Amino acid sequence: MGKIIVIGSDHNGTQQKYEIIKHLKKKSFTVIDLGNYNEKIKTDYNDVAQQLGNIVNQDLKKNRGILICGTGVGVNIVANKCDGIRSVLAHSKLVASKSREHNDSNVICLGSWVNGVEENIKILSSWLGTKFGEDRHVKRIAKIESQFNKKYKLGFLNGVFDIIHPGHIDLINFATNICDRLVIAINSDISTKKIKGKNRPMNNENDRKNTLMSFAKVDEVLIFNEISPTKIINKIKPNVIIRGDDFDEKQVRQRDKINKNIDIKIFKKKPGYSTTKIISSAKRNK
Repeated sequence: MGKIIVIGSDHNGTQQKYEIIKHLKKKSFTVIDLGNYNEKIKTDYNDVAQQLGNIVNQDLKKNRGILICGTGVGVNIVANKCDGIRSVLAHSKLVASKSREHNDSNVICLGSWVNGVEENIKILSSWLGTKFGEDRHVKRIAKIESQFNKKYKLGFLNGVFDIIHPGHIDLINFATNICDRLVIAINSDISTKKIKGKNRPMNNENDRKNTLMSFAKVDEVLIFNEISPTKIINKIKPNVIIRGDDFDEKQVRQRDKINKNIDIKIFKKKPGYSTTKIISSAKRNK
């Protein structure tokens, strides 16, 4: 998790906010305090929650937010109406940690009437110390983003796609759910042989292209001769690249030299499905 924390409260959370800020600074976080600065001056929780949500949304990879009011309910409702925000109302360490692991929450809301400051610091520490679990949770987060926030304008997916199986279908459906438009790039017959061996592909590049174009939500299928899709990515400039979980995001970005401004979504593939296994099984059953 990044080291930039944006924090805000209404008048009911001011005192706890100051104690939490002290704790965060000891942990070397950079803290941006949006107020309330005086508990004697009443403020509407709506205003600070909306301001915080907008700031966190400016850099979702680095920024995290903490909101405090009497129960945490009001600030949580408002925060979740802001673009890009997945806010959790956490009155326990379990809820806080699970919201990070399962939901990749980027804002936590605490109740000063519900827990004392020591307990809320423990809850916060649990939240800050838990990483997003990825794997099966990625597609669920993507559904939240596509249903309630703006989709990516252009998505990019690449591979050989020799024999289409249920794993491929799940991957393509995931990609089309988070993008307005999807481009799939497939390895040419020449580059497939370099990657998979002289007996591949089983289906030629034109047949593979036509099969993928039969998916209603696939907008274009391109064929490339290189091993890596770097050139074609640089040419079409997608907003997001979708990959299976053979490699993690960092490995994909380094291997294919992907610009840091392009998001990468790693999809947990359906176990038990691969073209290589299908071909091997077919040979054994001859």
